[in-house]
Amino acid sequence: MTDALIVIALLLTAVTATAAALTRDPVRQAAVLALLGLSLALLFTVLQAPDVALSQLGVGSAITPLLILLTVRRVHREEHTDERRPDRAE
Repeated sequence: MTDALIVIALLLTAVTATAAALTRDPVRQAAVLALLGLSLALLFTVLQAPDVALSQLGVGSAITPLLILLTVRRVHREEHTDERRPDRAE
């Protein structure tokens, strides 16, 4: 039974990792990265490493995607600010 759970968790992790690598839009990539963090946390739980799973859940599923979204928002905001400033030469 545990071998089947490990195989399922590994397949889920492989699918979400592939989806994260193939996604080009940064906002969607952050969402897929959060799903990857969840699948890794599940894999670590199945492999009986709950401390690593909790760390992955916090960092990989919450903090990293949040930082990516905040960075994308800031870059997007600065691009629009630069477009409105006539004194900026390209």
